[in-house]
Amino acid sequence: MGSLQGDVATSPSLSSTGSSGSGNDNNAGGGGSSTGGCDEPGANRWRRVGGIPGVPDGHVLKGFAVVAVGESVFVIGGRLCRRDVADGGGSEYHDTDVGVRADVLRYDVRRGEWLACAPLLLPRFDFACAPCRGRICVAGGLCSLSGARGTAAAEVYDAEENRWSPLPDMSTMRYKCAGVTWEGGFHVVGGFAESTTADASAPPGTPTMLQSWALERSSAEVFNCHRGVWEIIPGMWQLDVPPNQIVAVAGRLFSSGDCLNSWKGHVEVYDGELNIWSVMDHSALPDLSLLASSLPPSAQQLYLTMAVVDRQLYFLAGYEVAGDDDDTYRTVSLVHSFDTSAMPGIVPAWSSFQPKMDHEHNVEDGSKELFSQCCSVQLSS
Repeated sequence: MGSLQGDVATSPSLSSTGSSGSGNDNNAGGGGSSTGGCDEPGANRWRRVGGIPGVPDGHVLKGFAVVAVGESVFVIGGRLCRRDVADGGGSEYHDTDVGVRADVLRYDVRRGEWLACAPLLLPRFDFACAPCRGRICVAGGLCSLSGARGTAAAEVYDAEENRWSPLPDMSTMRYKCAGVTWEGGFHVVGGFAESTTADASAPPGTPTMLQSWALERSSAEVFNCHRGVWEIIPGMWQLDVPPNQIVAVAGRLFSSGDCLNSWKGHVEVYDGELNIWSVMDHSALPDLSLLASSLPPSAQQLYLTMAVVDRQLYFLAGYEVAGDDDDTYRTVSLVHSFDTSAMPGIVPAWSSFQPKMDHEHNVEDGSKELFSQCCSVQLSS
């Protein structure tokens, strides 16, 4: 989170990561932390913005949403976990669920200040979230630590009034679903889904029920802001595995991975008329690390998250490399960008660079992991 100065400040992208292992960011409890970070593409700079307020030492926050409205970034909901060093010590750790949060925090990018906002009406994590017409819509997710059954509940936040209001329920209970605003509607895509009208008396595992789950997981629900109702798009996500991220660029939808693989080897673009996803020309790469000549062959990708700046897809990636000692590791942060408007043979679609860190050596001690996706903010001069 942060800003660049200029007529229009190119969006710095927020990714929330947590430290694990033996890095310097670990707290006294050996558990790690949830911290925010900001990439400023115009200045090629990566900086930290500190820990997320309300997350105790030795705890991490997972499954929360990060979304930008105006010049603010909102951190919404999530699952609080206590992180302890596993038996035997070393870099292994164990996470224990503590609770589901309804907390909402607002980070003022220009001022660098955190503010507490009105909480969610329903605590949740692993839910769909997206800005829509200056407000924030959320839907689905898990509301308790027991069981794996999503909710159909949805709500909307008005930042000016600092108030959440309920929306009509979806027709499906979903979690691990992706949220994106496209063509004026709030889309809740894929996820682990179950119809709210399913026959509760039917024996679990019957073919009819399994078929229904498959159809619902591949569908999307769209909240029509003008009519105030949900509409179903069958087959919008044609995989049984939930999507990782879906973003809108210049009236088109893009995806690059799912919950099992954050990078599938290419960028996909959605054709709304045909209701199909296809591989974007010149986007295919078996491994994004091939774009970075500075990485050693032994580097391992730790996380990957995507944000939009103008017509560019920015992929914020973290790679684990060996430290100075044989048993230590460090995280190298890189940014890969894909130009969705590049002309083949004229302008290369892919580029990669290593942002300058706000500390020495452009690396961070310890092994990082991604706890949420990222978003982008533009600041006017």
